[in-house]
Amino acid sequence: MTSARPSAPVVRIAILGSGAVGAALIALLRSRSDDLAVQSGARLEIAGIAVADLSRARPDHVPGDLLTDDAASLVADPSIDVVVELIGGMEPAGSLIRSALESGKPVVTANKALLASAEGIALRNLAHERGVDLLYEAAVAGAIPLVRVLRESLTGERIQRVMGIVNGTTNFILTKMTDNGTEYADVLAEAQDLGLAERDPTADVEGHDAAAKTAILAGVALGFDVVTADVSCEGITGIGSMDIEFADRFGYVVKLLAVVERIGEDEISARVHPAMVPKSHPLAGVRDAFNAVFIEGESAGELMLYGQGAGGLPTASAVVGDLIDATRNLLGKTTAPVPERQPGRFHPVAELRSAYYLTIDVEDRPGVLGIVSTVFGDHNVSIRSMEQEDLVDVARLIFLTHASREGDMNETIAALAAIDAVKRVGSAMRVFGEDEG
Repeated sequence: MTSARPSAPVVRIAILGSGAVGAALIALLRSRSDDLAVQSGARLEIAGIAVADLSRARPDHVPGDLLTDDAASLVADPSIDVVVELIGGMEPAGSLIRSALESGKPVVTANKALLASAEGIALRNLAHERGVDLLYEAAVAGAIPLVRVLRESLTGERIQRVMGIVNGTTNFILTKMTDNGTEYADVLAEAQDLGLAERDPTADVEGHDAAAKTAILAGVALGFDVVTADVSCEGITGIGSMDIEFADRFGYVVKLLAVVERIGEDEISARVHPAMVPKSHPLAGVRDAFNAVFIEGESAGELMLYGQGAGGLPTASAVVGDLIDATRNLLGKTTAPVPERQPGRFHPVAELRSAYYLTIDVEDRPGVLGIVSTVFGDHNVSIRSMEQEDLVDVARLIFLTHASREGDMNETIAALAAIDAVKRVGSAMRVFGEDEG
């Protein structure tokens, strides 16, 4: 192991939170201290660890003598140089980060919910005003160095679109449904048993976690201030094994996609939704709990980053990278680049265009298909292909459309639901491909 110079300065770190990521971070800082000193130019010393419950059992490598339940006093300690926030949620995390920044201390955080809020925008502006770092690589895609690549390596590139799989839980569920033909509820239970899904999985399966990450990406990639509430969001709870089967038959794989893109000169779209992705596309091969992000630049063309998107050690690895950057910048009396941003101007969701997959159950009698087809035409939606499956007492019609306005498609679905012969309107899903946007 390479040894640091004896004269290397010491940077004292306050760690707020000692859950899976916090405990993994402590292990990395202690086991790789010499290497990290060489990489950062300073000895990274854990000065204190704030936890909510001092009585809780913790791994042996978490030093008990550094634990405190007074996070505010730890942050205010004048001997602390850098604060790492791994508590999550809005409060007390927001107040603690604000206190650190106001006192001129760099902050490293993995708190996507906070960063993708109005308070997160305010904290970023505060960091800029005080001339200190607020770094958050771990907030978007775990170990994948996405923020750094967009902020630094592609800083001269005009990014047109960032699209990816940024939630490992939903990707695991969709992968298992694809491989085994299993229904959503059964795979969710398996994911919970394996610790890949929370007991309350709402944030993941309804797309809220991915929406927060999408909001952060819109800022880093496109330069717009976006909060979670700005992101159009749909989850995967309505997807059944039948939809997965039909997607496979048509040459697609179902994925939950996070998308931010420019539309025209001054508008953007930020959205999360399930989509049928062609099997030939690189994102189609991203399996299990892995994440991947596909970047499309005006000059650079297409790039893809792939890796572990969650978990204690992968996320802690991203935190360590930010800690090294914060330490280097602190010693060099500088900060990471913070380009100016502008308020988000959003392209109307109803004007977005996509091909669609749609299923409906109808009475199995003559004339019904003609009535249904007329509804599509009346609302400017062109049918690309149609298949029929005969079920008990009803026929299931499976449609693929040409690219259509989302508003027209929504009106089509509403009109179909109002027809007496239509017993059920099933899944409606975007088909990724030409003319999207």
